[in-house]
Amino acid sequence: MRDLGEFGLIERIARLAGGVRSRDVALGIGDDAAVLRLAPAEELVVTTDAAVAGVHFRFDQETPRTAGRRAAVACLSDLAAMGARPLGLLLALALPPSRSATSTLGLVRGVVYEARRAGAPLVGGNVTRSRDVSLTLTALGAVRRGRALRRDRGRAGDRLFVTGALGRSALERARGRVRAVGVPRIAAGRRLAGLAGVGACIDLSDGLAADLLQLCRASRLAARLEVARLPLPAGFAAACARVALDPLPAALAGGEDYELLFSTRPRGPSAAALTRRLGVRVTEIGRLEAGRPAVRGVPPGALGWRHF
Repeated sequence: MRDLGEFGLIERIARLAGGVRSRDVALGIGDDAAVLRLAPAEELVVTTDAAVAGVHFRFDQETPRTAGRRAAVACLSDLAAMGARPLGLLLALALPPSRSATSTLGLVRGVVYEARRAGAPLVGGNVTRSRDVSLTLTALGAVRRGRALRRDRGRAGDRLFVTGALGRSALERARGRVRAVGVPRIAAGRRLAGLAGVGACIDLSDGLAADLLQLCRASRLAARLEVARLPLPAGFAAACARVALDPLPAALAGGEDYELLFSTRPRGPSAAALTRRLGVRVTEIGRLEAGRPAVRGVPPGALGWRHF
């Protein structure tokens, strides 16, 4: 990085971003700040996530591109959980001067790849010197006024649903080599925000049990899970056995699945109907109940990821 320099790196990042072609972006990379457009009836949705080498990713277990993709997905998934339409992505990149330009640009390529897939062009950011490699991403989105999905909208009696399958990321990490990357459910979240009878919603970044507890705390309710109904990837139990991983804790607490966990009112649509409407597999897995915030029906210790 000493040879490439700060402005050389910024130039390369701008080149990788490929120029912004989006109706939502009036001004992208190259000025003091980006300029985005909002429709009159929309509200701005903003979220940020940090990915630090040795904490969130390890270069001996994954490529720089994979690490960059995972960092972007973690941030973009928050937009999905709010039902937001992506507008753009900002990247603050910190790295040692001795870090190779090839590795650094690999990280950026991963971020740009996921940003394009989600329709959230990379519109700016920052680069700085540091002791450790880190990526701090800020995602910006828009949602119709008053229609954002929230964690605090659950009611006692609501049915709980989850998109996709659980545990795949935990299995990847147990294998010691991370190749697969989760998918931020942007389209499903936007469709969900348009449905009547939707209660609370959260994305699964820290693990089903931990994130459901966060939803319970926000809605001031308890939840009862039916663990036998959890959706698992095909061949999951056999694959877990090969690496001595217990399938149930992996599905409950593995983290980084980035699926959507949400509730609907008791007379809401079935899982099959939601699958058709959201364009992704949906499974009913439990209920919200009156009571102090807690997740009932899970084994002790299924708490998921904690930073501290």
